[in-house]
Amino acid sequence: MKKIAFFDIDGTLTSEIDGSVPASAVTAIRKARENGNLMFINTGRCFQNVELRFREIGFDGYICGCGTNIYCDGKDVLYIPQTHNVIMEILQAAQKTNVDILFESRKEVCFDTSRPFSHPGAIRQYEAFVARNYTMPKDLENPNFFSDKFVIWYLEETQLDEFRKVSDKYFECIDRGGTFREFVPYGYSKATGIDFVLKHYNLPLEAAYAFGDSNNDLSMLNFVKNSVAMGNASPTSLFEQVSYVTSNASEDGIFNALKHFNFF
Repeated sequence: MKKIAFFDIDGTLTSEIDGSVPASAVTAIRKARENGNLMFINTGRCFQNVELRFREIGFDGYICGCGTNIYCDGKDVLYIPQTHNVIMEILQAAQKTNVDILFESRKEVCFDTSRPFSHPGAIRQYEAFVARNYTMPKDLENPNFFSDKFVIWYLEETQLDEFRKVSDKYFECIDRGGTFREFVPYGYSKATGIDFVLKHYNLPLEAAYAFGDSNNDLSMLNFVKNSVAMGNASPTSLFEQVSYVTSNASEDGIFNALKHFNFF
């Protein structure tokens, strides 16, 4: 039976040490495809932020934005954007509570730069996007601006509590650790993305394998029967919720797991 594998990016496909893609992971994914299996990225990143270095590995498709945008064999088969009005509600809530917010869509990423950043994590991410030469719009109140999902950084729990009085009307909050949170529209996740792709290819759930390393991978790890946690996963409680724990991403984790499951 043809198998299909779904890979998170950060800390799964990439090394937990320096963010590079181990050569062994590239080799394993290509060998698995040569054997007739399907390889997919399944990420919280929206498509614009799936860097060329990942796409050049060679994948059959992408589940982006936690299931809100899906590509199969080069075709855009699902896209769920948010309206401008909803995003303006979120922007106003972020400004009122003084959280740092990053909006994401399949075409662009952008921060609210109308005031100084307050969280070091937001500063680091903004500088990383600048280093990649990303064009980030400034006029977020433009009626043509919208996004698919977003993340925030905050300093005090009271900020998060107040912000969620607005965001919880539309979005599920995913704890990414520390004072970093990811927000995805209700009804969409990495798991719903897998379900959509399996139906697209008429494949059974037993054919699916999911690889992840963090809380935002839980939906897909709990959804499939063949779930893989990277050895560098955090929190380590993920180890108890998967069918297989492989080595660290930096220690041939992808290669070892694909070999273990007979992809090549």
